[in-house]
Amino acid sequence: MASRPKHPEPRPAPRLYLMTPPIADPFAFSEQLATALDAGDIAAVLLRLADADERTMINRIKTLAPPVQNKGAALLLDGRAGLVARGGADGAHLGDIADFTAALETLKPERIAGAGGLASRHDAMLAAEQGADYVMFGEPDPIGKCPAFAAVEERIAWWAEVFEAPCVGYSDSLQTIAPLVAAGADFIALGDAVWRAPDSIAETIREASRYLRLTEPAT
Repeated sequence: MASRPKHPEPRPAPRLYLMTPPIADPFAFSEQLATALDAGDIAAVLLRLADADERTMINRIKTLAPPVQNKGAALLLDGRAGLVARGGADGAHLGDIADFTAALETLKPERIAGAGGLASRHDAMLAAEQGADYVMFGEPDPIGKCPAFAAVEERIAWWAEVFEAPCVGYSDSLQTIAPLVAAGADFIALGDAVWRAPDSIAETIREASRYLRLTEPAT
């Protein structure tokens, strides 16, 4: 994993990374997703699938992949690396270092392999050394609990100072976007903050985009 050069080029402006709720009915969700994609610059959508048989999940992916990709965003699966190619997704986000390592042979080099659930600096560095396309800090654990925000800020600042691979910072509210950008996050992941009020999805995305521009990333 290459260290960041002493005088790096300015980093690109940070972008949004959306995490869906668990999807059982892709047709019912497609309108909300289209609204979000039309409202701002979305780099990627992480598709979380409700449990079902394999064919049903593949069909859900095939329903939602085209509208995401046609907007220039990447469709990533939350885990389920074995379904990425069969469903036409662009890659997968793996929720711990063991799952990430196990999925590499399936995903690389053609597909995106993102690493999350990184409990230590060592895990983050290991993911980067193995070729992670990005690392994510701060996302909820399987029971929905997020790490302390100060710890997430510290981890992002450390990563942005040292490493070249992009970093995604999970923000559980719009108010925490700007501090994560200031710490050096390349992407801001948003989940329930977007979807909890279907009638205000577009305004939420526009407001999130304004927070992205409040400060420049650390260099």
